Amino acid sequence: MQIVRDLASVTYNKNRIITVGTFDGVHLGHKEIFRVMRERAKEIGAEFTVVSFEPHPRLFLQPDAGIKLLTTLDEKAVLLESLGVDTFIVLTFDTKLSQNSSETFLKEYLLDKIGFSEIAVGYDHRFGKGRDGDGETIRKFAQFHGLVAHTIDAVEYHCTYVSSSLIRTSLINGGVKTAAELLGRYYSFSGTVVQGLQRGRQLGFPTANVAPMDDLKQMPQNGVYAVCVAFDGKLFHGVMNSGTRPTFDDKTEVFHEIHLFEFEGDIYGKELQVAVIEKIRDEKKFGGVNELVSQIKVDAGTAKSILRKIQKPFVYF
Repeated sequence: MQIVRDLASVTYNKNRIITVGTFDGVHLGHKEIFRVMRERAKEIGAEFTVVSFEPHPRLFLQPDAGIKLLTTLDEKAVLLESLGVDTFIVLTFDTKLSQNSSETFLKEYLLDKIGFSEIAVGYDHRFGKGRDGDGETIRKFAQFHGLVAHTIDAVEYHCTYVSSSLIRTSLINGGVKTAAELLGRYYSFSGTVVQGLQRGRQLGFPTANVAPMDDLKQMPQNGVYAVCVAFDGKLFHGVMNSGTRPTFDDKTEVFHEIHLFEFEGDIYGKELQVAVIEKIRDEKKFGGVNELVSQIKVDAGTAKSILRKIQKPFVYF
């Protein structure tokens, strides 16, 4: 897959089927758009092109809203490549771009500079200054210019529609299994192992203190989770505690500590990919160290039981 990170570097090609959006999460709804595009591109011999933005438009337009991302740009690129995308074009979302009407964006960016013969968007796609454009805008534009437009229906999940917002809410509430169903894969994040207080080692359960690599990444609700971890080309099972360590202090900083099963070694500084498989329990404050150790043993056993059934935790591993 070719990745183009600025409009000036795009090679104009009218023989494209194109879609445009943020595609945060690359969830089942997005995958349906990509499936239709991939099949159509193969049918007409066109280039399958996805156009997205960096930063996420809502982060630029609402910087104080506290919005978190389901996928970083690098994660999005990996997922798009796995779905057969030929070209991934990343436009810088800035003041200039945000002030364009939907008609201007379609004509001056997509048609004149990138090029396409067919365009596909989701049923609820809105774009342009003040979100003045929608699927009908695209249909009329395509008809006027002798192009083809496709509007892809929503993907339903338990009487509602799959959306990035629904996945984000599920994670905030600890529903990582629901998030996985909506994504079509386990939710994951990347992080670097940093120096901790080594309390886990003292308790007989050494842990890797993992600092997420992107502060904008949405993390699951505090609690204990069964996880799969990849690094150095190897896959490990483990249990993760995300929280504030209430048994030891009353601070509010959140830590993500992972105990890897059947692993010994120094991994400080290593980059880990962590797939969050299932929530085991909420975080809680214990009456003492012995009570905590007893619960960690139970949690580890529960995690091992869950993880025995896992076949492929990562789409790219």
